[in-house]
Amino acid sequence: MPETRQDSEMTGVSELAEARWSVISFEKCEAAGLTYEQAIKIREEFERQTVAGLSIVTNEAAARLGS
Repeated sequence: MPETRQDSEMTGVSELAEARWSVISFEKCEAAGLTYEQAIKIREEFERQTVAGLSIVTNEAAARLGS
């Protein structure tokens, strides 16, 4: 059975709740294994500390930083 728009929207929401997100900076992976909501909060904390180049990416993408 083909995936419907509602199915794909629900999948997207569930991915945000999974601990699959990391916060990276220009220097390194600052935090990993977060839900998207947790990643937003941690990114805000680092922004207050003026850490440069912050982004939220998947854990998989963050793992490639050392490569």
